[in-house]
Amino acid sequence: MKKPKVMKRFCAKCKKHTEHKVSQNKRKQASSLTYGSKIRAKRRGKARGMGNLGRYSKPAVTKFKLTGKKLSKKTDLRYECKVCKKISVQRKGIRAKRVEFT
Repeated sequence: MKKPKVMKRFCAKCKKHTEHKVSQNKRKQASSLTYGSKIRAKRRGKARGMGNLGRYSKPAVTKFKLTGKKLSKKTDLRYECKVCKKISVQRKGIRAKRVEFT
């Protein structure tokens, strides 16, 4: 995916359209406390054993299949206003193998 190094966007702090410098940031790891990850942990056999294990004390799921890793990651773009130096983060990531700034 090709993106320009500098683009005009609306700056919330300046309250007008200004030039923004585009940069890419590494995306954060998914949380280990989400519902899906807890289900996967249970299926993998985590928190197995004797006694009441709270959330994990239900019978094991016998048949399950884990899918592979996705080939592309979602982009995490940052836009820095050239006037006030305020950085705003892209709201929704777009899947791309590589981001190129032209």
